[in-house]
Amino acid sequence: MDSEKDLSAHEPLPTNALRENASETAQNLTHDGNPRIQFTPAAKPDRTRRISDDEDVLTFVAPVIRRRQSVASIPQVISEKEKDRRKREKELEEKNVNIDEHLMAHQDVAERYKTRINMEKPGESFGLSSQQAEQWLHEHGPNVLTPPKKRHPFFKFLKCLSSLFNVLLIVAGILEYVLLATGFKENLQNTYLGAILIMVAHINAFIEFYQQQRSQALLESFLNMIPAKCMCFRDGKMAQLEASSLVPGDVVFVRMGDKTPADILVFSASDCKVDNSSLTGESEPQERTRDNDMENPLEASNVMFNSALVVSGEAYGIVIRTGDSTVLGQIAYLTAGEEKTTSPLTHEIDNFVKIIATIAIVTAIIFFGIAFPVNNNKVSLALNFACGIFVAWVPQGLPATVTMLLTIAAKRMASQNVLVKDLQGVETLGAITLLATDKTGTLTRNQMTAANIWTCGELYEASNRAGAEKDVAGPDKPGVIDILHISALCSRAKFDRTDVPVKEREVLGDATESGLIRYAAEQLSNFDILSEYPKVFELPFNSYTKWHMSIHKKPHASGPLTLYIKGAPERVWRLCDRILTGPDGECVELTDDCKNAYDETYEHMASRGHRVLGFAEMLLSGDQYPEDFAFDKKAKNYPLGGFIFVGLASLEDPPKHGVREAIGRCRAAGIKVIMVTGDHPLTAEAIGRKINLVLSDTKAMVAKRKGRPLEQIAEDEFKAIVVHGEQIDNLTDAEWDNIFWKDEIIFARTSPKHKLEIVRRAQSMGHIVGVTGDGVNDSPALKKANLGIAMNMSGSDVSKEAASMILLDDNFASTVRGIEEGRLIFVNLKKSIQYTLSHITPEVVPNLLYVIVPIPLPLSAILILVIDLGFELIAALSFAWDPPETEEGLMKLPPRKPVTPETSNIFRRRALRRTRSRFDEEAGVVISPESLTKMQKFLHNGRQLFTKEYWRDKMENTGAEVLVDGPLLSWAYLEIGMIEAVGALTSYFVVMYRRGISPHDAHIMQKGAGSPTNYWTKDAKSYNGIDGPTQVNILAEAQSMYYWSVMTMQMFNLFACKTRLTLPFGKYMFANHATFYCIVAGAALAAFIIYTPGVEVVFKTTRSLLPLYWLVPMAFGFVLIGYATLRMIIRRKTRPVKWNPEIQGLQMYPTIRTLRSMSSRSI
Repeated sequence: MDSEKDLSAHEPLPTNALRENASETAQNLTHDGNPRIQFTPAAKPDRTRRISDDEDVLTFVAPVIRRRQSVASIPQVISEKEKDRRKREKELEEKNVNIDEHLMAHQDVAERYKTRINMEKPGESFGLSSQQAEQWLHEHGPNVLTPPKKRHPFFKFLKCLSSLFNVLLIVAGILEYVLLATGFKENLQNTYLGAILIMVAHINAFIEFYQQQRSQALLESFLNMIPAKCMCFRDGKMAQLEASSLVPGDVVFVRMGDKTPADILVFSASDCKVDNSSLTGESEPQERTRDNDMENPLEASNVMFNSALVVSGEAYGIVIRTGDSTVLGQIAYLTAGEEKTTSPLTHEIDNFVKIIATIAIVTAIIFFGIAFPVNNNKVSLALNFACGIFVAWVPQGLPATVTMLLTIAAKRMASQNVLVKDLQGVETLGAITLLATDKTGTLTRNQMTAANIWTCGELYEASNRAGAEKDVAGPDKPGVIDILHISALCSRAKFDRTDVPVKEREVLGDATESGLIRYAAEQLSNFDILSEYPKVFELPFNSYTKWHMSIHKKPHASGPLTLYIKGAPERVWRLCDRILTGPDGECVELTDDCKNAYDETYEHMASRGHRVLGFAEMLLSGDQYPEDFAFDKKAKNYPLGGFIFVGLASLEDPPKHGVREAIGRCRAAGIKVIMVTGDHPLTAEAIGRKINLVLSDTKAMVAKRKGRPLEQIAEDEFKAIVVHGEQIDNLTDAEWDNIFWKDEIIFARTSPKHKLEIVRRAQSMGHIVGVTGDGVNDSPALKKANLGIAMNMSGSDVSKEAASMILLDDNFASTVRGIEEGRLIFVNLKKSIQYTLSHITPEVVPNLLYVIVPIPLPLSAILILVIDLGFELIAALSFAWDPPETEEGLMKLPPRKPVTPETSNIFRRRALRRTRSRFDEEAGVVISPESLTKMQKFLHNGRQLFTKEYWRDKMENTGAEVLVDGPLLSWAYLEIGMIEAVGALTSYFVVMYRRGISPHDAHIMQKGAGSPTNYWTKDAKSYNGIDGPTQVNILAEAQSMYYWSVMTMQMFNLFACKTRLTLPFGKYMFANHATFYCIVAGAALAAFIIYTPGVEVVFKTTRSLLPLYWLVPMAFGFVLIGYATLRMIIRRKTRPVKWNPEIQGLQMYPTIRTLRSMSSRSI
């Protein structure tokens, strides 16, 4: 929620130097305002107010600079969904009439809407007649926002259930029941397997469905912002009506505590102020009057927006927009039009599932055909084998593992003040490459604090702080006591109570006056005694005079009354003819030297991004103004000149504690942090330079340093840029790209639509975008971003609903902790998946040997499921508690999907293929394809699979690290997987050999003279003196050993998968105690399945397995650790870790130092 107010109490700077500097950086601006949010239809030469000729005003405008062609040669590629969205927006823009009523006379507006108002006595306005209102209601519709389209929860659940992974599990489960038809008795145990597979699919779907339901209330929260009832004039009578019945032309009355029921034009107001913070980003209450001097309706002082809270006073107005046509309605439309971006983790898991599904289906079909002749054309055995292959390939526990790991990480993040609404957001936060943050309330405290004081020719620091270059102001300094008294008395802010110390009190008032009165209370030991100087007359601050005057019963040598005034320095300076020079009221006439000193100090304060106020006083003569003098606003019998200029005070919204180091850590981690604010560009840049966000020179600074014209500065000569919101609508694709290739970026004076466009443009380059926001106006960008981050304490309900994550303490530093946690969970997820997939090969290989060789089946389908959902699931969870391998390593690595000109071109080239567009290199434009039917699109996508371009794009190295990549699959399937398969088969045959059956005998018995069922059943014929029941027991013991061997070697693999930067031994192996707990739990489960009486009936295991056999898989486990060590040593030499380069100039010391730390440094 960022302030829309300018510096210096919202007056521009006065000096010629600043005028020249601004004219260099702000030439020939064309303002094409946002037609849906800014409502400014015509191009204008600048965005200044219409003011009188005698005012001294600097016009701050921003240049539209033509940049060179972007580094990335392919421009933004627009998908069909994006085209449809733009078409809908354009249709809505044509439907809605732009707001221009704020520039019209009130009676002209009344005539437009055929209503009657009374300017002199607004309470006697006639308004619309009932017949008119009914007609307008039929034409415009009710004053409500269009509710979001709802889908029945059952169909949402079916959609979740129909995901590819869940379909695989359901199909596998159904096939297990199909086997009953081929042999009921032999396949009865498979009914347990089928039920478990189907149940797992439904559990996965329910978890996803539950996550979606939690975010359902987003658009409904907009509806709650509109008040239910309002006071309206109909037929000359004021009555309380339903807000939904309001129509354009209705005359309404609002007062303190009310919510504005529609967009209204004010024609009468009394001390009315509204809180527009959630709509426009203005942090302070905005005054509303009948008069207006602003061109932009968002800044107009005579327009009140739908749902804005009236914080003081009252007003009468004409309804000019209702329902979806209001500003609130259009923000809701922007939010509804944005689809939630799929998280990188979801996308990568989907790709992995497609690969696994393809492999599983193809191998199952192939080996079903092979099994037919091998098994004497017996359908039951061939189908059973195909099901076993299919089940073996599918890692049933993977969705549950991922979900539980993310849940554990989310709970850990919540303890660090980061609340995750969407579990996928945990990992997304660690993957972001660009973080767009607002200023006020996120980077800064949204609490104005006194910074500098200039009085009696001396410039002071307002308080004692680290790095202070000037003396600290105190009541004993000349002139300071006067500024403190003016700050305390000439103010509408006040403390909520006086019976507690000042530091424990809350200030009631706007941000600027609150900052001044708190500073005065801290400096004055007798602050509460100032109440003895009552206020006898007051002229509040308003947008016309831009100063605040008060007269108090404060006696002095010349009389009983003292006049104080504060406000915009230029306005206050014009009312003065003398300036304070001494502690006892000594003053001199204003001279050119005084003016130069004033200008120099003012420029210094404003250039630091401070808000500057001027202070003056007059000791009223008792002869002219006795104690009982009656001041009158209408008679204007109060002084309007001849004041004594006391000095200047500057206030700043200081950065939050820890923000500087947090942004520094983000940048050191390779994340681009940009500021998107509604504040003034100078203020934004000044704050940015304090918090590590901007370190380099901007184009204007380079031009000034090199003494060259601005237009001669090339793009590669500067790395920082400040973009004014008025430029955004006119930027070309190349200009957008050139902005995002800068290292340091600030967008100032932005609207909600601008913020949304910034997110879209960054995503079109391949950025994974995180956005922070707290207002209703932020909700479209929060929803569109890969990760929306809302504020808990200052955030609106709408922004919290739109976001995927909420900062509980509103502190940006919490985001950095979340990023580190997100990176850690990605590393741990990858290790967990690497570990989990390693057992697939020792599950698939025995099924293949069962058919091809053949040999007795070493591992049944039910034992495969026990591995996947038993020990493996427990052990895989232990990675959730793995700490980082090195203390700072994670935050010194680049993002896992870095964005460079090369990767951006790859990203857009793939977008070209998806959208069937082509890039004309000569013209530098993307040419969209002709419209195709669904069948044509399907055939086109099918043909793409057989094109060279498709596979080149698939295989092209983007430099990104994905969750499941080639090295991981190689480790799991070809390297560790094969070692485990060999080890398990060795253990399997050792058991058989010890029971009198050699591998050759096992092959002969399985192949048989006729049907394979002649052996390994209870009624089988004897082989070498081994009867049928003994054969069954031997096979059960061998299968139990195979199962136990996979579990044992996976224990060693658990440690082998832990490291990416170091060798798999040392103290890091013992850093996670949960690993050992999970090993014990998993081993206990395996022992329960093998050695518990009665359980062998279900799993076909045996209790006769000797512990002596455990030594065989343990030996292979040590071989596995040795191989992992050798692999790591070779990988270090061939593919060393690439760390981020150091960024010169980062200030990594605390944003705020305590006095104690400062004093300790000086000792």
